[in-house]
This record gives sequence, C-alpha cells and structure tokens, in this order.
Amino acid sequence: MKVLISVKPQFALKIFDGTKKYEYRKRIFKNSGVNTVVVYASSPMKKVIGEFTIDKIMEEEPEVLWEMTKKHSGITKDYFDKYFLNKDCAFAIKVKDFIRYKVPKELKDFELKFAPQSFVYI
Repeated sequence: MKVLISVKPQFALKIFDGTKKYEYRKRIFKNSGVNTVVVYASSPMKKVIGEFTIDKIMEEEPEVLWEMTKKHSGITKDYFDKYFLNKDCAFAIKVKDFIRYKVPKELKDFELKFAPQSFVYI
C-alpha cells in the first residue's frame, strides 16, 4: 500500500538526491501495510516528484529521535526543534530505496484534487 505526503520542495529534493534519509512526521499512518511513500513537493513546485520504499518507521521522544537520525536528517536542529515544539512523540520514516520520476506527476494523476495536510492513502 502507498501513501502520498506533502513535503516542502527543499526537503523533497534532498530525499531524491540521497542526502535526507529520514522524513519527519508529527503523525503517522495507522495502516501497517504501507510500504511506499509518494512525495508531493508543495508550493511553489506543486508536483509529485517521486516515491520511496520505507525501511522502517521510528517513534521516539523528539530529542532521542534527533540523536538517532541527525547525521542524515537533511534539516537543521533548529528546524527540527521548531517542528516538534511541545510534542512528546516524534516519528521518522527511514528512506530505503527511492525513485525520482523523470517527468513529475500531477495530483490528478492520483485522483486527488488537493494536496494532503499530512498524508493520504492512495
């Protein structure tokens, strides 16, 4: 099963150049059958640019998660701290294999009219 997530373009591009090996989330999907994440690069790109296989999903307190993932986070500690401000739990999706589409796709190609706030099953 696949999910589509919205990611800021600067971070989405880092996933597909291999420098960002963890995608951080405040919430995670409940369906344990999800094995692929399709990435929608949000404004100003507004395109679905690729997908990746999930290696594993990590759930920890934010500080613990940062220590475990910081080497390949693709973001600054300051950005991480602001994102998880006042959160007791943080998630990191570890990227296993990724494919960047040669031709970016539109949301309508996935029968979607709007980008998801967090994620949507597809």
